[in-house]
Amino acid sequence: MAEHETGQRVDDEGFIVDTEDCEERERAHRERGTARPITVVGNPVLHRECKDVTEFDDELAKLVDDMFASQRAAEGVGLAANQIGVDLKVFVYDCQDDEGVRHVGVVCNPVLEELPAGRRVLDDSNEGCLSVPGAYAPLARPDYAVVRGQDTQGKPIKVRGTGYFARCLQHETDHLYGRLYIDRLSKRERKDVLRQMAEGTPRYETVPND
Repeated sequence: MAEHETGQRVDDEGFIVDTEDCEERERAHRERGTARPITVVGNPVLHRECKDVTEFDDELAKLVDDMFASQRAAEGVGLAANQIGVDLKVFVYDCQDDEGVRHVGVVCNPVLEELPAGRRVLDDSNEGCLSVPGAYAPLARPDYAVVRGQDTQGKPIKVRGTGYFARCLQHETDHLYGRLYIDRLSKRERKDVLRQMAEGTPRYETVPND
Protein backbone atom coordinates (compact mmCIF):
# COMPACT_ATOMS: atom_id res chain seq x y z
CA MET A 1 0.00 0.00 0.00
CA ALA A 2 1.22 3.48 -0.85
CA GLU A 3 1.19 6.39 1.57
CA HIS A 4 -0.98 9.42 0.88
CA GLU A 5 0.58 12.86 1.03
CA THR A 6 -1.12 13.57 4.38
CA GLY A 7 0.27 10.38 5.91
CA GLN A 8 -2.78 8.12 5.53
CA ARG A 9 -2.19 5.03 3.47
CA VAL A 10 -4.08 4.18 0.31
CA ASP A 11 -4.85 0.62 -0.75
CA ASP A 12 -4.06 -1.05 -4.05
CA GLU A 13 -7.21 0.43 -5.61
CA GLY A 14 -6.41 3.97 -4.49
CA PHE A 15 -8.86 4.17 -1.59
CA ILE A 16 -7.87 5.92 1.64
CA VAL A 17 -7.31 3.47 4.50
CA ASP A 18 -9.51 5.11 7.14
CA THR A 19 -9.53 2.20 9.61
CA GLU A 20 -6.09 2.75 11.16
CA ASP A 21 -5.33 4.76 14.33
CA CYS A 22 -9.00 5.77 14.52
CA GLU A 23 -9.03 6.47 18.26
CA GLU A 24 -5.89 8.61 18.15
CA ARG A 25 -6.92 10.58 15.06
CA GLU A 26 -10.45 11.27 16.28
CA ARG A 27 -9.27 12.26 19.76
CA ALA A 28 -6.63 14.65 18.38
CA HIS A 29 -9.24 16.48 16.28
CA ARG A 30 -11.79 16.52 19.08
CA GLU A 31 -9.41 17.80 21.75
CA ARG A 32 -8.31 20.69 19.52
CA GLY A 33 -11.90 21.54 18.62
CA THR A 34 -14.89 23.20 20.26
CA ALA A 35 -18.34 21.65 20.09
CA ARG A 36 -20.93 23.84 18.38
CA PRO A 37 -24.75 23.57 18.46
CA ILE A 38 -26.48 21.60 15.71
CA THR A 39 -28.72 23.25 13.11
CA VAL A 40 -32.12 21.59 12.67
CA VAL A 41 -34.52 21.11 9.77
CA GLY A 42 -35.92 24.46 8.68
CA ASN A 43 -32.61 26.33 9.04
CA PRO A 44 -31.88 27.77 5.57
CA VAL A 45 -28.24 26.56 5.52
CA LEU A 46 -29.50 22.95 5.47
CA HIS A 47 -31.72 23.45 2.44
CA ARG A 48 -29.32 24.75 -0.21
CA GLU A 49 -26.16 23.50 -1.84
CA CYS A 50 -23.04 24.49 0.09
CA LYS A 51 -20.07 26.33 -1.37
CA ASP A 52 -17.04 24.40 -2.58
CA VAL A 53 -13.98 24.33 -0.33
CA THR A 54 -11.31 26.35 -2.14
CA GLU A 55 -8.98 27.30 0.73
CA PHE A 56 -7.21 24.33 2.35
CA ASP A 57 -5.76 26.31 5.23
CA ASP A 58 -5.64 26.61 9.02
CA GLU A 59 -9.23 27.87 9.07
CA LEU A 60 -10.41 24.68 7.40
CA ALA A 61 -8.34 22.60 9.81
CA LYS A 62 -9.98 24.41 12.76
CA LEU A 63 -13.43 23.81 11.28
CA VAL A 64 -12.69 20.09 10.95
CA ASP A 65 -11.55 19.97 14.60
CA ASP A 66 -14.77 21.70 15.68
CA MET A 67 -16.80 19.29 13.57
CA PHE A 68 -15.24 16.25 15.27
CA ALA A 69 -15.89 17.83 18.67
CA SER A 70 -19.49 18.62 17.70
CA GLN A 71 -20.05 15.14 16.30
CA ARG A 72 -18.87 13.52 19.54
CA ALA A 73 -20.90 15.88 21.73
CA ALA A 74 -24.05 14.98 19.78
CA GLU A 75 -23.13 11.27 19.68
CA GLY A 76 -23.26 11.20 15.88
CA VAL A 77 -21.45 9.03 13.33
CA GLY A 78 -21.19 11.70 10.63
CA LEU A 79 -21.49 15.47 10.46
CA ALA A 80 -21.67 17.92 7.56
CA ALA A 81 -20.42 21.50 7.92
CA ASN A 82 -23.87 23.01 7.38
CA GLN A 83 -25.08 21.06 10.42
CA ILE A 84 -23.05 23.51 12.52
CA GLY A 85 -24.07 26.45 10.33
CA VAL A 86 -21.04 26.57 8.01
CA ASP A 87 -21.73 26.91 4.27
CA LEU A 88 -18.90 24.68 3.00
CA LYS A 89 -18.73 21.26 1.34
CA VAL A 90 -16.96 19.24 4.01
CA PHE A 91 -18.05 16.35 6.21
CA VAL A 92 -16.42 14.24 8.90
CA TYR A 93 -17.27 10.72 9.99
CA ASP A 94 -16.61 8.27 12.80
CA CYS A 95 -18.70 5.32 11.78
CA GLN A 96 -18.68 1.53 11.98
CA ASP A 97 -19.64 -0.65 9.05
CA ASP A 98 -21.83 -3.73 9.38
CA GLU A 99 -18.78 -5.83 10.31
CA GLY A 100 -18.05 -3.55 13.27
CA VAL A 101 -14.96 -1.99 11.63
CA ARG A 102 -14.49 1.65 12.62
CA HIS A 103 -13.86 4.29 9.94
CA VAL A 104 -12.69 7.85 10.76
CA GLY A 105 -12.06 10.57 8.21
CA VAL A 106 -12.92 13.83 6.50
CA VAL A 107 -13.96 14.59 2.90
CA CYS A 108 -14.05 17.98 1.21
CA ASN A 109 -16.08 18.59 -1.97
CA PRO A 110 -17.52 15.05 -2.02
CA VAL A 111 -19.12 13.53 -5.11
CA LEU A 112 -20.89 10.17 -5.00
CA GLU A 113 -19.95 7.82 -7.82
CA GLU A 114 -22.74 6.31 -9.87
CA LEU A 115 -22.83 2.60 -9.12
CA PRO A 116 -23.05 -0.03 -11.84
CA ALA A 117 -26.39 -1.85 -11.77
CA GLY A 118 -24.78 -4.96 -10.31
CA ARG A 119 -23.61 -3.05 -7.21
CA ARG A 120 -26.97 -1.40 -6.52
CA VAL A 121 -28.24 -3.66 -3.76
CA LEU A 122 -30.69 -1.66 -1.68
CA ASP A 123 -30.84 -1.76 2.11
CA ASP A 124 -33.96 -0.29 3.74
CA SER A 125 -32.68 0.08 7.30
CA ASN A 126 -33.78 2.90 9.60
CA GLU A 127 -32.08 6.25 9.16
CA GLY A 128 -31.83 9.23 11.49
CA CYS A 129 -30.14 12.62 11.47
CA LEU A 130 -28.68 14.98 14.07
CA SER A 131 -30.56 17.80 12.30
CA VAL A 132 -33.85 15.93 12.76
CA PRO A 133 -33.33 14.98 16.42
CA GLY A 134 -35.09 11.99 17.93
CA ALA A 135 -36.72 10.78 14.71
CA TYR A 136 -36.11 7.76 12.48
CA ALA A 137 -37.59 6.21 9.35
CA PRO A 138 -36.68 3.35 7.01
CA LEU A 139 -35.02 4.55 3.80
CA ALA A 140 -33.71 2.40 0.95
CA ARG A 141 -30.14 3.22 -0.05
CA PRO A 142 -27.43 1.19 -1.83
CA ASP A 143 -25.39 -0.88 0.64
CA TYR A 144 -22.15 0.15 -1.10
CA ALA A 145 -20.90 3.67 -1.78
CA VAL A 146 -17.84 5.35 -3.26
CA VAL A 147 -17.15 9.04 -2.62
CA ARG A 148 -14.48 11.06 -4.41
CA GLY A 149 -13.29 14.35 -2.97
CA GLN A 150 -10.30 16.05 -1.39
CA ASP A 151 -8.56 15.86 1.95
CA THR A 152 -7.82 18.85 4.16
CA GLN A 153 -4.68 19.55 2.12
CA GLY A 154 -6.62 19.62 -1.15
CA LYS A 155 -5.25 16.27 -2.36
CA PRO A 156 -7.70 13.99 -4.21
CA ILE A 157 -9.04 11.04 -2.23
CA LYS A 158 -11.49 8.17 -2.64
CA VAL A 159 -13.48 6.63 0.22
CA ARG A 160 -15.64 3.54 0.01
CA GLY A 161 -18.05 2.00 2.45
CA THR A 162 -20.42 -0.91 2.87
CA GLY A 163 -23.57 -1.34 4.92
CA TYR A 164 -24.15 1.30 7.59
CA PHE A 165 -20.97 3.17 6.63
CA ALA A 166 -22.15 3.34 3.00
CA ARG A 167 -25.38 4.89 4.29
CA CYS A 168 -23.35 7.44 6.27
CA LEU A 169 -21.31 8.48 3.21
CA GLN A 170 -24.47 8.96 1.14
CA HIS A 171 -26.30 10.79 3.94
CA GLU A 172 -23.47 13.27 4.59
CA THR A 173 -22.87 13.95 0.89
CA ASP A 174 -26.60 14.63 0.51
CA HIS A 175 -26.38 17.24 3.28
CA LEU A 176 -23.82 19.28 1.38
CA TYR A 177 -26.13 19.50 -1.63
CA GLY A 178 -29.03 20.76 0.49
CA ARG A 179 -30.86 17.46 0.89
CA LEU A 180 -31.90 15.84 4.18
CA TYR A 181 -32.89 12.20 4.37
CA ILE A 182 -36.49 13.22 5.02
CA ASP A 183 -36.53 14.82 1.57
CA ARG A 184 -36.28 11.27 0.17
CA LEU A 185 -39.34 10.08 2.09
CA SER A 186 -42.99 10.11 1.05
CA LYS A 187 -45.13 12.98 2.34
CA ARG A 188 -46.74 10.70 4.91
CA GLU A 189 -43.41 9.35 6.14
CA ARG A 190 -41.94 12.84 6.33
CA LYS A 191 -44.91 14.05 8.35
CA ASP A 192 -44.43 11.16 10.78
CA VAL A 193 -40.72 11.94 11.19
CA LEU A 194 -41.43 15.61 11.91
CA ARG A 195 -44.06 14.53 14.46
CA GLN A 196 -41.47 12.30 16.17
CA MET A 197 -39.07 15.25 16.27
CA ALA A 198 -41.68 17.64 17.69
CA GLU A 199 -42.60 15.21 20.46
CA GLY A 200 -39.02 14.67 21.59
CA THR A 201 -36.32 16.73 23.29
CA PRO A 202 -32.87 16.83 21.68
CA ARG A 203 -30.14 15.31 23.86
CA TYR A 204 -27.62 17.86 22.56
CA GLU A 205 -27.56 21.62 21.98
CA THR A 206 -29.36 22.81 18.85
CA VAL A 207 -29.73 26.15 17.07
CA PRO A 208 -33.31 27.43 17.35
CA ASN A 209 -35.02 28.35 14.10
CA ASP A 210 -36.20 31.95 14.41
